[in-house]
Amino acid sequence: MIDYKIIIVPLVLSICLTPVIKRYSIIAKSYAQENERTVHHGKISRIGGVAIYLAFMITMALFVSCDRALDGIIIGGSIMFFAGLIDDLVDLKASVKLVLEIIAAIVLIYYGVSVDVIRVFGFAINIPIITVLFTIIWIAGITNAVNLIDGLDGLAGGMSVVILIVIGCLALVERRIDVVTITFILASATFGFLVYNAHPASIFMGDCGSLFLGFMISAISLLGFKSSTIVTLGLPILLLMLPIIDTLSAILRRTLKGMKFMQADKSHLHHLLMKQFGHGNTVIIMCAITALFGLSAFIYMLNRAIGLVVILILLLGIELFIEKSGMINEKFHPLLSLHRRIKEKVTKFKAKFYFH
Repeated sequence: MIDYKIIIVPLVLSICLTPVIKRYSIIAKSYAQENERTVHHGKISRIGGVAIYLAFMITMALFVSCDRALDGIIIGGSIMFFAGLIDDLVDLKASVKLVLEIIAAIVLIYYGVSVDVIRVFGFAINIPIITVLFTIIWIAGITNAVNLIDGLDGLAGGMSVVILIVIGCLALVERRIDVVTITFILASATFGFLVYNAHPASIFMGDCGSLFLGFMISAISLLGFKSSTIVTLGLPILLLMLPIIDTLSAILRRTLKGMKFMQADKSHLHHLLMKQFGHGNTVIIMCAITALFGLSAFIYMLNRAIGLVVILILLLGIELFIEKSGMINEKFHPLLSLHRRIKEKVTKFKAKFYFH
């Protein structure tokens, strides 16, 4: 049975704290800078993640007795929150943030939250060095993936809420009350912030919010992976498919252009969608696609064949959009090229057949 206080309290706290953070931003002059990549105008606070963090921490302190694993998640999450807050206030180098992400991941591993076994095509890899390295890459990768999608009003927060709710519901099926509790608290705290962050946003979560949420999602997925048959790494990968694809596309795109990986651009998935559907609709579309990936996880639980088909259809749709939009490169269109070649061969075959 869920204690509804863990949903109501962080929601109310976040709704009440966010306006306070907005007022403090005037004193601290912590505004989001306008440049050629931004889509906002005017002075808007970029430390809204403080409200999410405080609402989450206060609720955890009031209603949750933490074990060693949860202590590790909270400490690691706090490291990422303060790293992001410092970056929002004074701008940290990308390399420094990466080092702090690795430190947070090591803290998490020290407290016992990590991948024990990596299973690939029926093979089990349990070599400590490899599993530790995989855990660090997982934490840093998902943390940065969530950070990268924080480019539109309500996008990172909305997608995070969807991901957390789905993980929480699946954990409820598995009777993992620890996972249910932490995910619902964090989802409620984030949802309260979205009241002010939805388009047109009056406050942004900033790196303190996106890095914190990214770390928490990656860490919670590891917490479930160790002893649950449903809440595994496969689920977070599925739910985070959009930011993962966006991150991998950014790496390829910038590499092909001779740019540095951390050099920002305006060719992310949400930027391309916004050109066609507008700001608010893009956020709704991306959250809906994330929800569909979550639904496919439930379908997969009931029927693996149907679930797999649904997942493949979603991935195919995303791939076709990437190719048509030139998201990676104008010349990158393997599926469309394959379709064109097949169509040409079919046409030639028909012409030859009818000629004879």
